[in-house]
Amino acid sequence: MPLTTIAKLLQEARHVVVFTGAGVSAESGIPTFRDALTGLWSRFDPAQLATAEAFRADPGLCWGWYEWRRLKVLQAQPNAAHLAIAELAQHVPKPTVVTQNVDDLHERAGSQDVIHLHGSLRAPRCIDCGHAHVTSLPSNELPVDGCRLEPPRCAECNGYIRPGVVWFGEMLPESAWSAGLTAAGNCDLFFSIGTSGVVFPAAELPLRALGAGARVVHVNPVRFEVSGQEVFLQGPASVMQELVESAFG
Repeated sequence: MPLTTIAKLLQEARHVVVFTGAGVSAESGIPTFRDALTGLWSRFDPAQLATAEAFRADPGLCWGWYEWRRLKVLQAQPNAAHLAIAELAQHVPKPTVVTQNVDDLHERAGSQDVIHLHGSLRAPRCIDCGHAHVTSLPSNELPVDGCRLEPPRCAECNGYIRPGVVWFGEMLPESAWSAGLTAAGNCDLFFSIGTSGVVFPAAELPLRALGAGARVVHVNPVRFEVSGQEVFLQGPASVMQELVESAFG
């Protein structure tokens, strides 16, 4: 489907859901979770650092890696895709942003009330009692590549503070998942950007939108199979800037 036709759908939409994956943040220089690690971190498999068992076995290693990832986010800036998605709020009666990313680039671009399906690097909590932990943003004490870092302790129970992200084997946050399903079921236009759409349960969202009668548009640089009811727009996430400009000038 031509970009101009998708722009027309955007002009006519009342409720637009934008569902984003790692491909959006990658354009800001943030490595995707499945990218090969570089430097000293290349000795480790990300999947083996992203479980509660791994954290309990070696808290310093896991905390150091996630703090290194947080440093990468602090150093990054929102890209054209983040800015275009945030701009939708000026043109669309109801925009909803749902993301699998754990950074804050959507918020820094100006998007409001972002639904984080996989948690956030900005929301660490105690691994034992779940008490929220407030982190300071200065990066002067963040670790270099491959450096272990002792996690802070919980003010309530003295347990270790863990990253506020969803690890392998964990459920998605119930409130975020419920909000995402509701938005997908109530929208008339659904964009899936920078995600392959094959990892469940998150991949259920475009299916929910389709089942409710919404148009679904996938934006990705690598083409993958979609049903005859869906639209595929091949290109980087930043093509959203061209799409928004085409729709609204």
